[in-house]
Amino acid sequence: MTERKLEGSGIVYIYATYNNTIVHITDMAGNTVSRVSGGQVTKHSRLKANPTVAMFVAKKAAAQAKDFGIKSIFIYVSGRGGKLAPNPGPGANAAIKSLAREKLKILNITDTTPIPRGGPKPKGGRRGRRV
Repeated sequence: MTERKLEGSGIVYIYATYNNTIVHITDMAGNTVSRVSGGQVTKHSRLKANPTVAMFVAKKAAAQAKDFGIKSIFIYVSGRGGKLAPNPGPGANAAIKSLAREKLKILNITDTTPIPRGGPKPKGGRRGRRV
């Protein structure tokens, strides 16, 4: 069976929280090309959300994607979301910069972090939690 090279574009999903950064690259049909997380790059668990580690994660994922012939990418950035973490973690920007440095043409960047719109009443009563 011959290995078929994927042509052209791919989709990069960056999941950046305050504990970890995961870069998942697929082709346009949704087949996984590479998936790398911070734990595969560093052995210290406290460094997994560090921008430096996110840079190495994106670099490793981009190298695997280039082997499949991906040259241009669409980027979807996501964080944990909700009331406590409305923004993606610190590794998101570093991962995007690293993908650009790897000579991948960035076609679009979209933030897909879930945003709360009302929802249930927050815990703690009218005047908040009193300690």
